Amino acid sequence: MLSGMAEVRTKADDFLDAIRSTGGDDLEKTAKAAGLDFKTAEKWAKQLGDLVEISYPVNPLRKPSVKLKAPIKSHAPNISVSGGGRELERYSVVVDKVPADVVIEQSKGDVMQSYTVTMPHLGDATALLLSNVVKEMAKSISVRTDDISNPKKAQTIKDKFQEDAKKRILAEIPVTPEQVDILSGIALQRVYGLGDLDMILGDDLIEEICINSAATPIIIYHRRHGWLKTNIMVQSEDDIFDYASQIGRRVGKDITNLNPLMDARLITGDRVMASMFPISSQGNTITIRKFARDPWTIVDFMDPAHNTISPDIAAFMWLCIQYELSIMIAGGTASGKTSMLNSFCAFIPPGQRVISIEDTREIQLPSHLSLNWIQLTTRNPNPDGLGGVSMLNLIVSSLRMRPDRIIVGEIRDRDEAEVLFEAMHTGHSVYSTMHADTCQHVRRRVTEPPIAIPEAELEALQVIVTQYRDRLHGIRKTFEVAEVVPGTTERKLELNYLYRWRVKTDTFEAIDRSTRVYNDLNLYTGMTVKEIEADLKEKQNVLKWLLANKLNRIHDIGRVMNMYYTDKDELMAAVNAGRAGGLR
Repeated sequence: MLSGMAEVRTKADDFLDAIRSTGGDDLEKTAKAAGLDFKTAEKWAKQLGDLVEISYPVNPLRKPSVKLKAPIKSHAPNISVSGGGRELERYSVVVDKVPADVVIEQSKGDVMQSYTVTMPHLGDATALLLSNVVKEMAKSISVRTDDISNPKKAQTIKDKFQEDAKKRILAEIPVTPEQVDILSGIALQRVYGLGDLDMILGDDLIEEICINSAATPIIIYHRRHGWLKTNIMVQSEDDIFDYASQIGRRVGKDITNLNPLMDARLITGDRVMASMFPISSQGNTITIRKFARDPWTIVDFMDPAHNTISPDIAAFMWLCIQYELSIMIAGGTASGKTSMLNSFCAFIPPGQRVISIEDTREIQLPSHLSLNWIQLTTRNPNPDGLGGVSMLNLIVSSLRMRPDRIIVGEIRDRDEAEVLFEAMHTGHSVYSTMHADTCQHVRRRVTEPPIAIPEAELEALQVIVTQYRDRLHGIRKTFEVAEVVPGTTERKLELNYLYRWRVKTDTFEAIDRSTRVYNDLNLYTGMTVKEIEADLKEKQNVLKWLLANKLNRIHDIGRVMNMYYTDKDELMAAVNAGRAGGLR
């Protein structure tokens, strides 16, 4: 538990303790024992009606008395204590000014490591008074769906609610500045959030949150430790349904017996998939795929601690992005396709028009690209089958927006692939992802049913990158990089493998020298092989310098990319001197 935060206690809890210790006495004596004036004690006795009974005698000369109604129920969050296993990691999170302590442990004989989150415990009287405040404020709230589905408006509304909650709490309960922050944060989570779930949603190291039923603890996927069981359980199947309904209403979705599956999102962009019993036979479920608040960057991937990609491969991909070659990133589920795509897109030169098309908003670009960036997101039809906007609709529409670069979250069917490859043929630089394990698998998926586009269309794609995820060890690697070599009348299209990860040595091996990329650059820019290799070397030096100076935030990299394209001499002077200087 957090130091000094074992329990949020106020004078109201002292009053309750005084009632408990006297066993029921006249109100005036109890007030004095708690250090309160009579009027405050009387007001609180009425507000604590669920816990306290106040009696007014017939004889006006006698004082009113107070006593406890029943044994007090704990108002602690719905969590258990740590299992006492071997501690693997400990850290703190703060969400809406509410602090929590996280401990990750491995217990002997346990099939899954545990994630224990400890939140501030409220004193019984403080918890009840806060509940009263929340109920009164919830009654007076009138917010349109449009307001809470817009992230900027929603944040403004939440900030105003928290300030109003602080004023209301201070008027009802004497608390310290630290306590009012915590209590107003808890009130905010109860009204606008998902209660205790907000604490794990606020942990940036968590990628997935799975509520499998009310009978099992919530399961999460942690960036550093993989799948973990938490110490939080949803109390009932009805509560899970209420969470799902609440999420759906905010984005205009419904989950009912007639519509037992719901694909929705949180205001933050996190994707939500919910299912109802008996479609999910063990109970109601909610799965939340978290949208990265601080996205992985190419520097994170090159870091030896992760060793996901080598500086050589990263420099080659930078070269391809700079000179507008089209790229497909493939891999299995959660192999890092979108994260890698996101990191590559930071290499786009400033001032270009970028259109991103996704099912769920995940692409994040550095600030130097945001001025001319259009973000398009698909939309499912309503229960009447109306209002749907497909990825195909958005791809077709994007071609009428004069894009320099088109980023497509994932290609799934023939129509999407046809339009995408047609865009490549008409001179647009396109970056996309696909589910496939190897570069050869990408080729087969694209050219064979059900997508089955002609190989001549595939020739518009210059580079394929595949990502690999080792689920057992929790690692992700750039597995292969290959270029698409156009066919001739004598032979079919071929793949020229440039790099491959070697599992035994955990190294990235250069397989062959590029022919397609080098030829295209020579054809369209006039660069010779010597000039291309000098350019790659320069990019490698910049990337290694970023890594050495720990410049791994997306906007740090954005500033460096902006300098590279607009003031390269100053940047290279800093790189050659090995200093970050004022670039931080």
